[in-house]
Amino acid sequence: MDRVIWKRIWRTLMLIAGLVAFVLAIVYVTPLVYPFLLGWLLAYAINPLVNLLQKKLKVPRWIGVTFTLLIFVAAMVTIVSALVTRIVVEIIHLSKSLSSSIDWWRDQFEIVVASPEIQNLIEKLNAFYQENPNYHETINAKINDTANLLAQTSTNIITYFLNGIVSIITSLPNVATIMVVVLLAAFFISKDWSQHVKRLTQWFPAELRKSTSIVWVDLQKALFGYVRAQFIMISITAIVVTVGLLIIGVDYAVTIGMLIGLVDLLPYLGVGAAMVPWIAYTFIYGDVSLGISLSILYGVILVARQMIEPKVLATSVGLDPLPTLIAMFVGLKLFGVLGLIIGPVSLVILTAIHRANVFRDLYYFVVRGPKPK
Repeated sequence: MDRVIWKRIWRTLMLIAGLVAFVLAIVYVTPLVYPFLLGWLLAYAINPLVNLLQKKLKVPRWIGVTFTLLIFVAAMVTIVSALVTRIVVEIIHLSKSLSSSIDWWRDQFEIVVASPEIQNLIEKLNAFYQENPNYHETINAKINDTANLLAQTSTNIITYFLNGIVSIITSLPNVATIMVVVLLAAFFISKDWSQHVKRLTQWFPAELRKSTSIVWVDLQKALFGYVRAQFIMISITAIVVTVGLLIIGVDYAVTIGMLIGLVDLLPYLGVGAAMVPWIAYTFIYGDVSLGISLSILYGVILVARQMIEPKVLATSVGLDPLPTLIAMFVGLKLFGVLGLIIGPVSLVILTAIHRANVFRDLYYFVVRGPKPK
């Protein structure tokens, strides 16, 4: 009996060591090969179109891969160029409207300062300052400290902004190099896709290939379903916001709707991160009718999301809303904001592994040992 127990302990230690080695390999190897992983994902994504060109139109595979990658690059360049152009135009218009807003705030500040209450307060402060010369140095020191703090804060903000711009500019050559490597890797992987798959499957035993195949099929459905669910929710939010802004008569409704749709990716905050400050600003600015309209629109968005999101997420991902919510909360506690993505993805992977009976096979391996050949 002792011998059986020691064998079980030994097999358990083997599994733990294998798991630790797998995690360490992911942590330390992934930063070295991630362009090729991205190339593999890109090759996997374009394979349906490449296979269609090869089988239906009898196009040589390397030509089909080249044509598909050119379409992908052209689409990405077009989208990025359009977004950058649109953002520049909006920034120009925003800078013009910002100057008028600053003038409005300055006028409001002057009105507040000129009010009898503020003037009376200023007179009392001046009288206190004149009647208590012992406090002169203290007051002057506090004023200087506050001025220095504001100056330092402004300097830090400007420095951070400029450093960010410099960092983006200096990273462009590196990003371009990585993109070239990704495209080349996608080309070579997709061109000889069947050979790579055949060579890779020969490295693993048949039992492991069977379990891996089941896990991969489930992951395809679940992970792509999760991405599809997020895309559906973002699209619904963007459409509702855009239509609502068009009805209200807000300028640049399409652009604002798209941006708020992207902001909807923010966990917990979501649309509120953009709508709540906007609504508060309109009320402070004095545009009560616009503030009420935006408040009604925000309420409609919240109600629509509460009704649609659980169903879309459960249908697309194949997970119940409660376990998904638990996974998001646990991920948030363990990994921060990024954990809200890691949590559901981990739940999807664990569910797929469970459906493939991997945990059962590992349990039998620990208790009974390897299956006889």
